[in-house]
Amino acid sequence: MLVLNAHKAADKATPHGVSVRPLHETQHVQIVHITLEPGESLKRHITPVDACFYVLEGRGIVEIGEERRACVADDLIASPARIPHRWLNEGTATLRILVVKTPRQTEASRIL
Repeated sequence: MLVLNAHKAADKATPHGVSVRPLHETQHVQIVHITLEPGESLKRHITPVDACFYVLEGRGIVEIGEERRACVADDLIASPARIPHRWLNEGTATLRILVVKTPRQTEASRIL
């Protein structure tokens, strides 16, 4: 059995310049933990696979395609493959998001 604490997982360098911590990966799925401090955001990008976001803590803004929504802890957001998207933390508290990508991403996301 593998038990991994998201706070102790190593950050992965990404073009977004924020805390991105891979937690689990198989040929079928990838799970990543993202932390956005106040004022931080992901760059608008396109991911080649479906993803869903689960807000663990805080409040944030998610943009998917032309839609923009405020989300809070315990919200689940579906993000289809190949649709531009990003997260923004415009608040004053930490925003933590669990990202599940299926199937496992084998080609790079494209920053816009």
